[in-house]
Amino acid sequence: MSLGPLRHRRRAARRFPAALAGATAGALVVGLAAMPARAGSGDGAPIGTVARKAGDAHFKPGPCPRTADPIPDLERARCGTLTVPEKRSRHKGRRITLGVAIIPAVTSTPKPDPIVWFAGGPGDDAVSEIPMALAGGLNRDRDVIFMSQRGTYSADPELTCPNVDEFNASALDLVFGARSTGRLHVEALRECRDSLVSRGADLSAYNGTESAADYDGLRKALGLKRWNVFGISYGTDLALQYMRLHPKGIRSVGIDGVLPPSLAGGAVTWKAAREGFDGIFKACAEQPACNTRYPNLKATFERLVVELEARPVTTTVTVPGQPEPVKVVLDGGVLVNWLTSASHLAAGVPRSLDELAHGDPRRIAEQWAGGKLSPQAIGRVAHGLSYGVFCSEWTPYESEADVLRAGRRLFPSFPRSVQANAPQLAWLHADCRAWNVPAAPPSIRDLTRSDIPTFVLSGGFDSQTAPSNGPYAARTLSRSIAVEVPYVAHVVFAESTCAQTMTVSFFDRPDAPDTSCLAGLQPPRFEIAP
Repeated sequence: MSLGPLRHRRRAARRFPAALAGATAGALVVGLAAMPARAGSGDGAPIGTVARKAGDAHFKPGPCPRTADPIPDLERARCGTLTVPEKRSRHKGRRITLGVAIIPAVTSTPKPDPIVWFAGGPGDDAVSEIPMALAGGLNRDRDVIFMSQRGTYSADPELTCPNVDEFNASALDLVFGARSTGRLHVEALRECRDSLVSRGADLSAYNGTESAADYDGLRKALGLKRWNVFGISYGTDLALQYMRLHPKGIRSVGIDGVLPPSLAGGAVTWKAAREGFDGIFKACAEQPACNTRYPNLKATFERLVVELEARPVTTTVTVPGQPEPVKVVLDGGVLVNWLTSASHLAAGVPRSLDELAHGDPRRIAEQWAGGKLSPQAIGRVAHGLSYGVFCSEWTPYESEADVLRAGRRLFPSFPRSVQANAPQLAWLHADCRAWNVPAAPPSIRDLTRSDIPTFVLSGGFDSQTAPSNGPYAARTLSRSIAVEVPYVAHVVFAESTCAQTMTVSFFDRPDAPDTSCLAGLQPPRFEIAP
């Protein structure tokens, strides 16, 4: 979800620092063809140095994928492309190209089974997440493979729609929950759709089922008998589908910030908000200095949502990179979505809410606007893939009434206008009516039942994919180990050295990872205003 983690939505304080997003637009870095002895592809050659066809997939070594920001590690990568059918049911249809980058292991004697990285979103580009993976030591003993999911930034075609991101930025001075704002969002999305279709894209081909088949084709085309999978945010949804549809060749799976396909949609994001918010409120209440300075934080937040929805507050803030002050309107829906992202900056949440309660909205407005106007928020997310997944796999199996009921059950004091728009997914059903792609088969919502060793990671402050989603997914994975990392938000691997240590340990010993670091974790020291 990269709830990423879920739609653009989250770039501000979303999962990871902005520096983790991609490398210079249009730059091509030539992959290194001659490398030291590395994990092989079955014929003695390092992985990714041999052209090979496998069924309908064709891997070809070549330049590294284009990226939106510099990624120095690509200078030592082995790169190329995977060419696959756009839609496998159309035997002589268009073919598409997916960028591939293989980062060598740090050790000179890597294990033979590499790790493949499944990015979040849906719609984020895996290649842009290389810095996060390497910062966590994922390539200590194994090569790590990154492939752009179909439609994403380093794929061809790339189905980004900057006009949607630009609308989200320009809408800062609109009332978030107003129906007129929703109509304008749908118009921007329809423009995106029309543009992609005019370029020849079959929008019904951009979904989890096709992406899972792409990864199965990649493994085979690289000549790998076995590999390991690590998915974050939406990548956990895709990983669970991949395990169900293409289990052969998977040694082990790690999933972090879990979004089970059987739950994906608006109702579960309300559950995530409830659990993640309550985790922050509880941690503050248990810290004497925080509880004394900011008592009844949960009640304060919920009161502010009600008050702002009834009487939105308008303010003007300075945003780095913007030549003029930015006008921002804060209503109840904005406050909910802000806190969903601000869970990554949990130490400052109580102070921010207290300042708002005492008439100063600037801190929250600056964070909200900064995320929408960040260069990393424009033209990076592949809306063609995002809505392909949302509108074929999610909304057909969850009604607007289901979303509203979840909002009422979990946040009964909120106004209906807030409850009807799930965090991160405002106007989703209206958007999907405009997107107009067929529903995926009902099996898309099936539980994944597997005996593949699986490490299931959740964060105690995760307000994007609920902490309880981890144990839920683990119930039908007979060799799974589920852990919750306390005091950390969505995608714990990005922020917690403990999570990184456990994950690397898991890939070494899938049945007995070292989780001892959990015992020493401490809550954040909340900011206390003078």
